[in-house]
Amino acid sequence: MVGDRRLISRRECIKPLLGLLGLLAFQERAQAGGQVEEPLVDAVRTALSSAVLNAAPPIPEFLDTEARLNYLRWLGAMSQRLRQRKPEWDTRKEFLQTVWYESRRAGLDTALVLGLIQVESNFRKFAISLVGARGYMQVMPFWTRTLGDGDASKLFHMQTNLRFGCVILRHYLERERGDLFLALGRYNGSRGRSQYPDAVFGARRHWEFPS
Repeated sequence: MVGDRRLISRRECIKPLLGLLGLLAFQERAQAGGQVEEPLVDAVRTALSSAVLNAAPPIPEFLDTEARLNYLRWLGAMSQRLRQRKPEWDTRKEFLQTVWYESRRAGLDTALVLGLIQVESNFRKFAISLVGARGYMQVMPFWTRTLGDGDASKLFHMQTNLRFGCVILRHYLERERGDLFLALGRYNGSRGRSQYPDAVFGARRHWEFPS
């Protein structure tokens, strides 16, 4: 009986480790997915192109002092969480400010976008997947032909990559009538399967911040 209890105890201790290893392994596999190229009606193409090409600088704007202070508190907390991945303060600040700006511009939850970036590229600016998806949000190159000038190298530019990624996720969310689970599946090219959305939802928890 004592031996059985020790065996069960060891299994219980190993479970969290196995779960973490599984998530890390999936983060590597996630890059094998990608958005599927689909025909777009002219109205949708025009709207998406306009959203991508509007090159507004990522400068946060606030309605009042409290909103600005809340943003600065968020920036400080996120900076600490991101420090191991991006050691330089100026780099972290620029990245977080741009994620904050682009996610809100697209009407997306900033913590969700950070979680998606963690799963897709683990915050690597020059990540390339097996199928050619590029950058932080692993955007497929065909989107630059569909919505831009066809220059896929621009997807390694931070704001361009985040702009494309957020606009694409918003597009999929609207196609799925607000169903985030299915929209994330479309983003990864695994619609209807739970592994990728569950990984993003799990990663999002690390980046949540009380408003």
